[in-house]
Amino acid sequence: MEKTDIRYQTYLKILQEELVPAMGCTEPIALAYAAAEARKVLGAFPENVKIEVSGSIIKNVKSVIVPNTNHMKGIPAAAAAGIIAGRPERELEVISEVTDGEREEIRRFLENVKISVEHVETGHVFDITVTEACGEEYAKVRIVDRHTNIVLIEKNGQILFRKELEEAPAENHADRSLLNMQDIWEFVQTADTEDVKELLERQIRYNSAIAEEGLLGDYGANIGSVLLRTYGSDIRTRAKAKAAAGSDARMNGCEMPVIINSGSGNQGITCSVPVIEYAKDLGSGKEKLYRALLLSNLTAIHQKSEIGTLSAYCGAVSAGAGAGAGIAYLCGGGYQEIIHTIVNALAIVSGIVCDGAKASCAAKISASVDAGILGYQMYLNGQEFKGGDGIVMNDIEATIRGIGHLGKEGMKGTNEEIIKLMIQGSSEKKY
Repeated sequence: MEKTDIRYQTYLKILQEELVPAMGCTEPIALAYAAAEARKVLGAFPENVKIEVSGSIIKNVKSVIVPNTNHMKGIPAAAAAGIIAGRPERELEVISEVTDGEREEIRRFLENVKISVEHVETGHVFDITVTEACGEEYAKVRIVDRHTNIVLIEKNGQILFRKELEEAPAENHADRSLLNMQDIWEFVQTADTEDVKELLERQIRYNSAIAEEGLLGDYGANIGSVLLRTYGSDIRTRAKAKAAAGSDARMNGCEMPVIINSGSGNQGITCSVPVIEYAKDLGSGKEKLYRALLLSNLTAIHQKSEIGTLSAYCGAVSAGAGAGAGIAYLCGGGYQEIIHTIVNALAIVSGIVCDGAKASCAAKISASVDAGILGYQMYLNGQEFKGGDGIVMNDIEATIRGIGHLGKEGMKGTNEEIIKLMIQGSSEKKY
């Protein structure tokens, strides 16, 4: 693929858009970002705050620890952190620089300021509106469809910024419709690694660091440590354990950044850390690792582009299939091995539902990475799932489209029921 090819330039732009740093689970961070931007527009700390969010935001914020808040959880905590200590110019690292004094201010703010939360459904799965008021003045910020995609800024009845909603998902956004496995494969083989070296080195550095921290510390259910103690330290177990450990750390208060994929830190960890671990074990060298990461990242993004930002379909499944493809490439696999690895992996674990961000994400990541590795081993042993086997279609693109439709449209009702269960199951009956 020539550098002048529109596909080459588009794939580079997709990677630049997707592989960005974030601290903490990205949904509460998006909420903190909106709250920080509203406070900036208001020009004062608010006396009351109104938050309107879609059900999927409730699902993904309710149970996860917000970084730099002394282990607070939930929508009010995320908003308070953004209001008190947020630096909106940092976007998904909006609350990465919080002083001890600001942590105490966040606590006092939550005790003294009314923060109301309303569940709204607008037709957008990802929807956050934060309205902050001080005296007679107010400021409103709305984010739709993507974590930093501000579509409205309003102050005291005056519209300061507005983006038409039908334009919001695509404006200045690289065209994901150009993604397909044949072209991804060609790009992986021909890309000038100097064009992606900085992006991928940052992914390797950040995501490896939080995976190591997850194994050293006591985070969540410590899935990584459980795997290593139970099954030993062979490469397959290490690949799963390190990815799970990275997730456990970021879901449970670790204040280290990750490089995300498809808007998710867990997916960023899942499609990179197992590939990095296999490359070390195989002695693959940086050049081959870079190409394996290109394959894994773009495979995950391709799948998620069909599904959308948030769904009842667990994003770790897409990332685990991507990791399986990257591992197959490191082990010498060609195009046929890779596409069959992906299909096999998806056939195994596409039933995993997303019930929000929390400690069990790490276990789902482990299962998804395992499915990716098993998918490759199946093909090496002459075994594969074929078109007509359940949701497996006759080719890779049809399978990805079909599962995308299942995740985006077919599981809408499932998503609503999961949200109801999560709200009902809360002992405090709060978001």
